[in-house]
Amino acid sequence: MQKKHLAAAAALATLAAAGSAQAQTSVTVYGLIDSGVEFVNNAGAKGGSVTRLSSGTMNTSRIGFRGTEDLGGGLKAIFQLENGFKLDTGAFDGDANQLFNRQSNVGLEGGFGRVVAGRSFSTTYDFILPFDPMGYSANYSWVTSAGATGGRKDGMPTGVSNLVKYQGEFGGVKIGAMYGFGEVAGNNSDSAKYGVGLGWGSGPFSVAGTFDRVNGTAGTNGAYDKTTTAHLAGGYQPVDAWKFNLGYRYYKKTLATGATDLRSNFFWGGASYKVTPAVTVIGTVYYQDIKNISNDADPVMYSLRLKYALSKRTDLYMSTAYAKAKNNQLVGLSRDDVGYGTSQFGTTLGMQHRF
Repeated sequence: MQKKHLAAAAALATLAAAGSAQAQTSVTVYGLIDSGVEFVNNAGAKGGSVTRLSSGTMNTSRIGFRGTEDLGGGLKAIFQLENGFKLDTGAFDGDANQLFNRQSNVGLEGGFGRVVAGRSFSTTYDFILPFDPMGYSANYSWVTSAGATGGRKDGMPTGVSNLVKYQGEFGGVKIGAMYGFGEVAGNNSDSAKYGVGLGWGSGPFSVAGTFDRVNGTAGTNGAYDKTTTAHLAGGYQPVDAWKFNLGYRYYKKTLATGATDLRSNFFWGGASYKVTPAVTVIGTVYYQDIKNISNDADPVMYSLRLKYALSKRTDLYMSTAYAKAKNNQLVGLSRDDVGYGTSQFGTTLGMQHRF
């Protein structure tokens, strides 16, 4: 009888251990669905206006899988797979050959912070985008890149492949670093990317600074383009209803050909105000000061958004923006559009749901 009791106890212990192990592992399916009807002028090479259904007009539509496993001692194994897509067509948002174009990484997390390897966003993106009042917006924001003067982007590195990235936060101080392998035999610097970030927050104040370098593909002589950017951004939230943000980007691209460097300074500033718990108004100004060329565009864009929360997960919104450039140069509202006129106006009525 005692043996039977011992066997039963062992079986129960085994089941309990299995249940405990199951409880320590979790996988979450999440996503964001965003689409809107947009009117925009100067919308094509032949001119004219267009009304269209656009995807991801406030934030990129996506679906993802996030998982953790408790390894004990405060250490966790983590992974993330995330695909961006266009809701209006069902197509990939980005390179058609990238199934998980936003995130595909695995790593470890603990008291030291978090380390991931694979594809993820750059350290600059992680540290600076929270200071954009328009909030990671694909449309009507130029924080990731601004298109003007011959289609120049003059932006920050965003998605990075072949990446190892670290981030940790200690007593209000946040630190981060990344390295993207170029994976070119015989030249480790060819196509490599690296960056560092430092942030701090206390009470209503927050600030972050970053530095990064992106190397181009080397030519037959071994020389390659070098893009250097540095960012500084700050936020102030005196009360829950109000939030103010400012930001600056230094951009320099040294060309392997020896031609004049591409240089620009980029500035933005804006605020958000909660009129009621459900209604938020956001306004932002973006300005790019292009250097080292004559007849530069020096584009400016004014963005305004009204957002109404139907619930914690579902928003209705209206976004409007106007951009203009100098010296007959082209300008576009979207980070992905170089523009077809010296000015552009657009407005969008949209809906976003998060799950």
